[in-house]
Parts: sequence; structure tokens; C-alpha cells
Amino acid sequence: MPQHRKPSPFRPPSKSTPRPDGGAPVRGDRAAATGRGQGRTPLVDAEPKLHKALADAGFGSRRELEEWIVAGRISVNGLPAHVGQRIGPDDKIRVNGKLIQLRFASKTPRVLLYHKPEGEIVSREDPGLRASVFDRLPRIKGGRWIAVGRLDFNSCGLLLLTNNGDLANRLMHPRYELEREYAVRVIGELSDDLRERLLAGVELEDGQARFNSLADGGGEGTNHWYKVTLSEGRNREIRRMLEAVGVTVSRLMRVRYGPVAMPPGLKRGMWKELEPQQVLELQKALPPGPGRKAEGGGAGGKKSEKSAT
Repeated sequence: MPQHRKPSPFRPPSKSTPRPDGGAPVRGDRAAATGRGQGRTPLVDAEPKLHKALADAGFGSRRELEEWIVAGRISVNGLPAHVGQRIGPDDKIRVNGKLIQLRFASKTPRVLLYHKPEGEIVSREDPGLRASVFDRLPRIKGGRWIAVGRLDFNSCGLLLLTNNGDLANRLMHPRYELEREYAVRVIGELSDDLRERLLAGVELEDGQARFNSLADGGGEGTNHWYKVTLSEGRNREIRRMLEAVGVTVSRLMRVRYGPVAMPPGLKRGMWKELEPQQVLELQKALPPGPGRKAEGGGAGGKKSEKSAT
């Protein structure tokens, strides 16, 4: 039996369009894409942009892939690619000379929750040959894991990774202001005056920063904990904020990123993959992604996501 495909949300419903030469009707989306039909404008939006398709396949962020295109590292059908180029299933795409296969069918992204220990970097390359979080992750076919934000070498806790560039962008772009929650251990206690300053905002070299919330987590002396939340990811932001008011951080752990909390029982150095239904629920809980007019901003936008720790 013929299988009826569900209409794609990215294309208009397919309708038969009469050909002016009296030939067989052309399906609506193809008629528009080829310019056939009754004076229709070609439907270029039916094909995805190259940098977005590669980002969705996990080759990097959209901004990073745009830079690769400009640098001549990507070709389409044997010719250098250009920024904004659209591609289809029949195009032959090479990245750094290697032929790759892109899947154009809609597929649920993969998402990993990783409990990062201290002493690991969130990078694939390091001149010092330090341990990387990517050393522990499962291999992924036809793409790579994209870290959602970063955690400092000396920080630990929840790190999200996905194989989908668009989802990574929605999770970490500054415009969405997803809240992160951290458990912070400091030497000493924060006075009421210091708490008010941290909530009102302290001046750093790259601008003012403040916590959304700050709550006492218990302990005393050199083992006093606080729970803090903030909605941005500037480099070492939490440590710098507390240093600015004369407080030293002895340990820092991320326990929540947006709607995702650290799973109970997930030990250091271990990862857990979300089920497809959980990924769909996560996508629904996030702010909607930018429309086509905003497309191409990349995962970094005006400010790239750094480690707040």
C-alpha cells in the first residue's frame, strides 16, 4: 500500500498545479521550487541553508560553520560553498575534503546529561593535554556532540550536550536568558550587606553582573554553601562576582540548566541520555527559536556562551 506522508511544517501543503504546456500537473511545492505554474515565485525556503543543516547534524554551531564556509573548508558538488547557500538531498557536501551524508528527514535530537567532575575541560583540543569531557562520551555517527555552554576546569556539575545545533542555540543563546542554578561553597559567610550587593549588581571589568536569587544552603566556617541562580554565562562570572565582594569560592557545582536538573544518582564522570519523549518535552519547555529572518545568528550571537563558573 502506498504510504501517505504527513505534511511538513516547513513546506506549504502540496497541491496540483496545471502546466501551461498542457502536460501532467506538477505538485505544488515542486512547481514553486522550479518556477513552474502560473507566475509563481521560486520557493527557495523549501531547501535548508547549508550552515544550518550542518549545525543540525552536529558538526558545530551555525556561527562556527559560517566561518568554515568563508575559510573554504566546505564544498558543495565540488565547488566552494558560500554563506546562505541552500542544499538538497542530491547535493554532495564535503567538510575538510571528506564526503558527508546529511539526513533531511525530521529526527528527534539526542541530548546527554553529563556529570562533569573537576579537572576536565569542555573542549576537544588542549595544548596541555588535560582530560576532556568528550573523552568519556559515547561515539556518535555522522556528527558530533555540542556542549551547551561550558563549565570551568575547576568546576563540576551538570553539563548538557546535544547533536543538534539548533537545539544547542536555543539552550545557550543569551537572548533566551535560561536560568542556571549553582551550589557554591565559600570560605566564611555572606553578610546581609554583601547579599544585597550581589543581588543588586556588582561591577566587573565586562559590565555589571547580578544573581537572580541567593539562598543560604547551610554549613559554617570553610564549608558554607549557598544556592545561586543567574541567567547569563559570562566567563567565570560567579567566581568573579564573589571575588569582587571579597569572598573566596572553594567549590562550585551546577545543579540545573533551564528546565533540566541534575538527575539523582548520576555519579561524577557518568552520563545519561534523555529518552526521545523527554527531548520533545524539553523542546516544548524552551522559548521558540528565531524565525527565518533571524536565522544565521549562530549559537553565539552577539555574545558567545562562556563558562559562568
